[in-house]
Amino acid sequence: MELKPQLIPVALPDHPQGLVVVLHGGARRGENLMVSPTQLSVLRMIPIARRIARAGRDRLAVFRLLNARRGWESTHTPVDDARWALGQVFGRLGRSLPCCLVGHSLGGRAALLAAAAPEVRSAVALAPWVLPSDPVGDVRGKSMLIIHGARDRVANPARAAELARRLHDADGARVDFRLIPGATHSMLAHHDEFSRPAAEFAAATLLS
Repeated sequence: MELKPQLIPVALPDHPQGLVVVLHGGARRGENLMVSPTQLSVLRMIPIARRIARAGRDRLAVFRLLNARRGWESTHTPVDDARWALGQVFGRLGRSLPCCLVGHSLGGRAALLAAAAPEVRSAVALAPWVLPSDPVGDVRGKSMLIIHGARDRVANPARAAELARRLHDADGARVDFRLIPGATHSMLAHHDEFSRPAAEFAAATLLS
């Protein structure tokens, strides 16, 4: 069976002024294992997507992406799915809309790596699983927000901080890196400290 990504609309106003695509995380549990709409990594992004929609005040189109498969394969990654999603939503709404990518864990990594697309104005990476050497492409002039828990044992906050420095110093992006004391990878105990700035940042960068 061919595995395909899916887009789920969260908010679709008649005349949107901006576009947000929300990207989930999720570790691989086997070769070519499909994403389930009920897996935790997908469910944890639903309230964040809804909060972004509320922050947009009926001015932002918001979509959630379900990746084609779990994890980060060598031949197909969540970046491929994010780029597919951009093509789909721009084909539907037009390429004149500025876009923000918001992702958690591997979805945060995908948001940063797909941010070089010309239509993308900003990206939010929540507890991103990254490598400092990740090839982010041309992100000059774009705005990035990276939020990480200090007690994250899944994704290394030091790696995210190093990538944030590189994005700012070498790649010319506007980067805000925030470390939340006591927060872990799940974002559960400090959910507001992740979701509120993510929603506010997406709305501010697209509607200002």
